[in-house]
Amino acid sequence: MWIGQNAVILPGVNIEDGAIIGANSVVGTKVAPYTIVAGNPAKVIRKQFDEELIDLMLRFKWWDKSIGEINSLIPILTCSDLEKVREELKAKL
Repeated sequence: MWIGQNAVILPGVNIEDGAIIGANSVVGTKVAPYTIVAGNPAKVIRKQFDEELIDLMLRFKWWDKSIGEINSLIPILTCSDLEKVREELKAKL
């Protein structure tokens, strides 16, 4: 999750894994995984990935891995070839 500067998240709002909240946004409703929202009130801008890749990222839970594992995953998780990322994650699940 990434929250931009001066963003306001109202009480009781659930921000799910991988979400991005734009700067100066006011979030009053749930934000789905790997979704970008911005504005006042915050509105969905777009999903970061397609549903299959979002599902793979959520099942893989890279953030629960050890620091050593995360360091070894950096080339995969920062790769711009999303098909390669998809295949690597499938192989590791």
